[in-house]
Amino acid sequence: MSEAAETTSDARSDAQQQARRIHRADRAAEQLGIELTDAGPGTASGRMLVRSDMLNGAGTCHGGVVFTLADVAFQCACNSHGRLTVSAASSIQFVRPALEGDELTAVCVERYRNRSGGGYDVTVSRTARGGASQEPELVALFRGQAHELR
Repeated sequence: MSEAAETTSDARSDAQQQARRIHRADRAAEQLGIELTDAGPGTASGRMLVRSDMLNGAGTCHGGVVFTLADVAFQCACNSHGRLTVSAASSIQFVRPALEGDELTAVCVERYRNRSGGGYDVTVSRTARGGASQEPELVALFRGQAHELR
């Protein structure tokens, strides 16, 4: 393996360890059943199953639950660099509802990083369990601004 490949591999491994560390300490994610599925430098993915206790009065997944899934992926991505980082601002656009039994997946990517933090985008998609189509459908777009604590 080349030195550059080893450095990239080491950076990915370090990022995964940092993301796992912050995720293990997240009690809200644990209560919602949010699983960290992947992480790398500035990236993270997570998933969860929509349960009946996550539904709002309209019978769809509560927007706060969708936001929390996106926020967990954001948290793991921005903390993957090993410095304690928190959200300075975040917003979400809901595209379509998620339903009970859907598996939701959040994928976060770092758009930029500077001395004080960075900007991140998260896509949340759904895959209907037992549905005719297993193609993921976009549920929400989340944008987060991170701030490193010093």
